[in-house]
Amino acid sequence: MAQPIMSKLTDLQCKNAKPRERAYILSDGLGLYLEIAPTGGKLWRFKYQWMGKQKRVAMGSYPETSIADAREKRHEARSMVAKSIDPAARKKEIKQAKILEHQNTFEAVAKLWYAKKSQDLSPRYAEQTWARIQADLLPQIGSKPITAITPLDIIRALKRVEARGVHELAYRLKQHCGEIFRYAVVYGIAKHNPVKDFESRDVLSKYKKSHFASIEPKELPEFLAALRSNKARLYKQTQLAIELMLLTFVRTSELIKAKWDEINFEEAQWTVPAGRMKMRRIHIVPLSTQAVEHLRELQKMNHHSEFVFPGVFNHRITMSNNTILQALAGMGYKGRMTGHGFRSLAMSTIKERLNYRHEVIDLQLAHAKANKIQAAYDRAQFLSERRKMMQDWADYLDSLGREGKK
Repeated sequence: MAQPIMSKLTDLQCKNAKPRERAYILSDGLGLYLEIAPTGGKLWRFKYQWMGKQKRVAMGSYPETSIADAREKRHEARSMVAKSIDPAARKKEIKQAKILEHQNTFEAVAKLWYAKKSQDLSPRYAEQTWARIQADLLPQIGSKPITAITPLDIIRALKRVEARGVHELAYRLKQHCGEIFRYAVVYGIAKHNPVKDFESRDVLSKYKKSHFASIEPKELPEFLAALRSNKARLYKQTQLAIELMLLTFVRTSELIKAKWDEINFEEAQWTVPAGRMKMRRIHIVPLSTQAVEHLRELQKMNHHSEFVFPGVFNHRITMSNNTILQALAGMGYKGRMTGHGFRSLAMSTIKERLNYRHEVIDLQLAHAKANKIQAAYDRAQFLSERRKMMQDWADYLDSLGREGKK
């Protein structure tokens, strides 16, 4: 056991203390002492009474921790004891908190958030979301403890994205950051969301949100004539895919991954499973007689595959996501029309020319709803009206197609 030498210490005493065969201590009083090990190491310790037992806690090594620093730590420890706080237990808590802080980096918390968030997103959209975070946020702030990240850290990361000219992405990443920090606060990982400390408009340039290219309603006759005359020599499956994009105005990924077991020919209805929808909700697509006719034709061509639109050379996968875009370019509509453009085209034309209410078209477009209760209620709402709308839309397109042939 270390033998004490009672005296109020000086720095010279601490410096000149030589190691002995056994450890010994130099006392500074009020529980503080310097322990000299046989190896020559010198460690400050504080001893105190706790719950009827004597305890001790390390205060740092000498000379890294000076006499003045050790005495300050002794003062803090004695104050804790007076307030019924165990200095050793408190030190352990602080150490564990630092370890936890080091483990809870922005990247670690972002992964936890993503695991929960992705359950409500389609696989494709979820992958895009994480790819954005991985490419533009993690290299900048991913390794930092989430509790140490400041608004300036986030702003700098966003400004780097904005400097590339992708303004909309910068705004979207700020939104993701806010959700990640909100997750951290809710689950007790952080106490504050620094994204709340600044507004996008204060740090990011204003931009006009770009829309997917789409032709105007007045250009439909010409487009239908180009599609149905097939001067671009499109593969029949591709031509029918564009026809169905027009008739159903679903998203491109939803169309090309369609399976035969989702199509109910008797009820003239296509049910897209929740896993393929952007908002992770089942989507009902009433099929016009024209859409059913196209699907029957595709069934004759592709009955050997589970997919409505299989790959040309491999029937176990679907056609490429770029097939429709490339076909539109071949028809002379590069930069003027996109797969997603059929959705905005249908929205504007059906409202303006067929006089359907916005909410009916909006439901058929499967746009996001305010909450889950509303979404569940709306899933089949207006279904009979939507059926009529889809048939009126198909008939309207046929009339325009005849007009385009003149």
